[in-house]
Amino acid sequence: MAASASIPKTVYLGTFVHCVSLSDLEISEKGAIGVDENGVIQFVEKNVDLAQVHEKHSDWKEAKVTELKGNSFFFPGFIDTHTHAPQHPNTGLFGKTTLLSWLETYTFPTESSFSSLEKASPIYTNFVSRTLSHGTTTCAYYATIHVPATNLLADICLSRGQRALVGRVCMNSHSMSPDYYRDATLESALADSKASIDYIHSIDPQGDIVRPIVTPRFAPSCTAECLSALGDLAKSHDAFIQTHISENLGEIELVKELFPKSESYTAVYDETNLLTEKTILAHAIHLDQKERETIKARGAKISHCPASNTALTSGCAPIREYLDMGLTIGLGTDVSGGFSPSILEECRQAIWTSRFRAMGNGDDVKLSTQEALYLATRGGAKVVGLEGKVGGFEVGMEWDAQMICLGEVAEGGEKEGVFESGPVDVWGWESMEDRVNKWVYSGDDRNCVAVWVRGRLVHKTAKFQG
Repeated sequence: MAASASIPKTVYLGTFVHCVSLSDLEISEKGAIGVDENGVIQFVEKNVDLAQVHEKHSDWKEAKVTELKGNSFFFPGFIDTHTHAPQHPNTGLFGKTTLLSWLETYTFPTESSFSSLEKASPIYTNFVSRTLSHGTTTCAYYATIHVPATNLLADICLSRGQRALVGRVCMNSHSMSPDYYRDATLESALADSKASIDYIHSIDPQGDIVRPIVTPRFAPSCTAECLSALGDLAKSHDAFIQTHISENLGEIELVKELFPKSESYTAVYDETNLLTEKTILAHAIHLDQKERETIKARGAKISHCPASNTALTSGCAPIREYLDMGLTIGLGTDVSGGFSPSILEECRQAIWTSRFRAMGNGDDVKLSTQEALYLATRGGAKVVGLEGKVGGFEVGMEWDAQMICLGEVAEGGEKEGVFESGPVDVWGWESMEDRVNKWVYSGDDRNCVAVWVRGRLVHKTAKFQG
């Protein structure tokens, strides 16, 4: 359903699960949420049936009703704060590489081929569909240096109704941009970035679904002049910025060589006006204390990409320390450094990464299930500038949601439709909190049977009855 399609007033009945805060996961087993024709939540009721809803909200008696059956619950849509759509064909290909050699071996050759829209179109279409099927309602996308392909990705997101920040990648430096895949000049890099910004504004002037984002790939791929010009471009358009920082020790040493006058990797961005309240910094694994304080002072946000960080042996980000000092953090899949388009998988990986750190630093650094889910929803919403609009189920927020259905084991241990119903087995004795935990640790896209953005149904499976 297109993002602009009309929708009826709808009452959603059943169990609702969302994060109220970083440590508080709220479960309402007999809830009702009323969503109006604009996709905005107008009421949230707990411990009610449909008759009670109609008695209290008489003007909703003619509203459509979507009611959950069986082992199902509603959960907010996931927010992917960092991913590379053109790298989708390389998912799972790492070889024996680390970051810099991986870019040269796999990434740059694939991205350079997107000068052909014939090549780009099926990849982008498939990837957006994949992310939606995993319950991701918002993505911060890196495209390539090509304006037509970047605009195509924005078109696809808008037509599918997925919220997206779409950025044309900038890379003009000879140091970490190959000859065959580089902005020809500083002037062309700026002109092409502005062209994509203007195009995205033209197809979605209010930015309700698709917004542009200024995207210097990372400091080694851009000259200082280019970084500064991009900072000015973002300011002039009041645009978001996304880039990478301190992902890999070798990368950090390269930054020191390329920017010898800057005190740190963070300082490079700060000195070029790229650290703002609208900046998304991917990875941020190896930040010293002063860098952390600078990022907090500027209001910049961090995208934690644990699967990618492990796959490329980049390191384990100290997320507990970042949270304790008040940094804003969301989760990112970082495909294809990450091996899955699933934010649910990133929840697991974020928990595992925190436990790897706990083995040497004590249990206090562990992330809980609730905290990982918070990063995947409300935390991500803060990162992409949608705080208070999505990420939870409250009056005034928009209905970005996914319907989760879990399998049920019958007497004798048989499970009907075992392959179609996903890997989560529910035996009947589990509490709702148990069922949520089972989903987090072993669920997949087969459990996500429907997805809504702004109240519009943007994905469904054959199991959805609504």
